[in-house]
Amino acid sequence: MIPYINTPFDYVAGLLGSATDELKMIFLFLISYPLAGVLKRLPDNKPWTKNVFIISIAVFYLVGLFDLWSGLATIVFDAAGTYLIAKYVQGQYMPWIGFTFLMGHMSISHLYRQIANNPDAVDITGAQMVMIMKLSAFCWNVYDGRQDPAILNADQKERMVVDLPAPLDFAGFVAFFPSIMIGPAFDYVDYHRWLNTTMFDLPPGTDPLKAPPTRKKRKIPRSATPAMWKMATGLLWIFTFLQLSAYFNTSTVLGDKFKNMGFIWRIVHLHMFNLVTRMKYYGAWSLTDGACTLAGIGYKGVDPVSGKPNWDRLINVRPFGVELAQNSHAYLGNWNCNTNHWLRNYMYLRVTPRGQKPGFRASMATFVTSAFWHGFYPGYYLTFLLASFIQNVAKNSRRLLRPFFLHPTTGAPLPRKRYYDIFTWLVTQMTFAFCTSPFILLTIHDSMLVWRRVYFYVPVGVALCSLFLASPGKAWLSKKAKSYGAPGKPQMQRSDSTESLAGATLGVPSEPGKEFDEMVDAVMAEVEKQRKTKGSKGGAEGAELRKQVTAKLENELPGFKKEL
Repeated sequence: MIPYINTPFDYVAGLLGSATDELKMIFLFLISYPLAGVLKRLPDNKPWTKNVFIISIAVFYLVGLFDLWSGLATIVFDAAGTYLIAKYVQGQYMPWIGFTFLMGHMSISHLYRQIANNPDAVDITGAQMVMIMKLSAFCWNVYDGRQDPAILNADQKERMVVDLPAPLDFAGFVAFFPSIMIGPAFDYVDYHRWLNTTMFDLPPGTDPLKAPPTRKKRKIPRSATPAMWKMATGLLWIFTFLQLSAYFNTSTVLGDKFKNMGFIWRIVHLHMFNLVTRMKYYGAWSLTDGACTLAGIGYKGVDPVSGKPNWDRLINVRPFGVELAQNSHAYLGNWNCNTNHWLRNYMYLRVTPRGQKPGFRASMATFVTSAFWHGFYPGYYLTFLLASFIQNVAKNSRRLLRPFFLHPTTGAPLPRKRYYDIFTWLVTQMTFAFCTSPFILLTIHDSMLVWRRVYFYVPVGVALCSLFLASPGKAWLSKKAKSYGAPGKPQMQRSDSTESLAGATLGVPSEPGKEFDEMVDAVMAEVEKQRKTKGSKGGAEGAELRKQVTAKLENELPGFKKEL
């Protein structure tokens, strides 16, 4: 650490009553802007200068600002290990070896952080979580580059790495300083195209007059204005967080003041507690997104409608998408977008055999990966488990109720749908205020204390809805919904709450009931396969075998019934 660098931060922290490391982190976000401006102005025809500059600033952040020598060693170890695995390990297991290496190492870091129990201190786990996404994706990109392009999907072809990058280019990718501490993460192909400026080439057939403006001989378009807007937005979120966190914080919800409030006010306060906590992340991610925009790597091409450059390539959160979400998929899908992308493309779709649709195995692998990636605090697992049941109830309820608020022949919203929208927004927000509280409180004791003070209103509601979905009432309401529409009624269009976010919402299973059935089918198929292989006969078969498997799984997994 640079001598005396903590002195001004300690002084300001004492005045504001905040942690020194939190102020240093905000300083890091802000100083990244002028440094990104310098990075952008380095010669495009000398990419090595950009790599050296990036690595130097990253080392300054880790060692000069935070004294994270062990953190620097961690990043170097993970990066070098991944590079060697990608270079020397051949075959289909290479990406999984890389993933296991990275997750295993990060699990150790998570345990150290949990044992230290100092949430105000900055350690390397945040940066390591970003590295996991970048480096495990890199292994898959290299693997795809060794495959026949005919068997890859469009996204895999777009992101495959055919030739292993030079060590200096790879180090620049790993150390990209505007996003090293908390993201956003991106794939190597994005960095490579930014480095050689092919990212800024106009699509074939585009009028050169529509090219975004640049300065001098640089190919990177002007990006100061959108970057400053993102910085201003991030600072506004952080300022609001600092003002409100004195009233809505962990100490308050665990104290007597919260306990003595009326029930409705307790729910409102719980919602505000979660909202104010999210503001910190909105601010931090907006600031890092802005620095990436200023450096140019956030470029996403020219908007075909407005003709202006789009700088949302690396956007990590859509605050209003979260706060105005009317269903669980939209809520989760607009939060931590790059993690959703990583989980979907490098876990959910990768564990699915080619030619098959993702099922139980894909959902469970994604769920476990997401949980382990976040860490080992029990509160994380309470949130993920409850969220999976919420997803199931929400999806079924939407299918059963929404048709009554749409025109039976055109599918257009009826005037009364505004009430449905308000109701579903309110339910979604109040549900996740309860569900995500353990993610902040972390421990079983504190989570259960807060849940008990609001009378477990979400588990009770989920249980009642699940009982209805398991009763004849579901079939009756489903029949009503279908008969409501005239023959030939067009299918409802899937929105971002369903199709586009499938398998991408932080690893939370969307339909545990359906996936339970798929698990039963998988076990039955394996039993039949073993019988044929060993030539054994006898025992239950068909429906009787399915009945026995279902009963066994329900005993082994209490509460995870197939009708949830």
